[in-house]
Amino acid sequence: MTTKSLRLFAPESYWNAIPAERSAVCNGCGVAGWKGKLVPDTLWGLDISKACDIHDWMYHHGVTESDRCEADRVFLNNLIRIINNHGGVLAGLRRYRATTYYNSVHRFGGAAFWDDKNPSETMSA
Repeated sequence: MTTKSLRLFAPESYWNAIPAERSAVCNGCGVAGWKGKLVPDTLWGLDISKACDIHDWMYHHGVTESDRCEADRVFLNNLIRIINNHGGVLAGLRRYRATTYYNSVHRFGGAAFWDDKNPSETMSA
């Protein structure tokens, strides 16, 4: 949930997870660690961390390229829903930046999605 009781799209497993399960997987926008701190959890002051957390959850639990693409689409959809729900004079700029977030994760998120999904014995050195 976000402002004004907006329900975002997410798998039931996300909504049913206890907070400790979510925090083990979700870390807001950006990758885990210091590099993630470079990616804001806001779009010009509007909190989008819940959309990022849902995206993290879907990446963690996804197993196919189709799952990855669905997670990316849900991410953009949730960003736009948050922006439209909030409204205001910055909505256009926020939608533009949301599209930038989506394009970045869609183009460059493959490594994060596939990380730790292949058994180590199938990986070559």
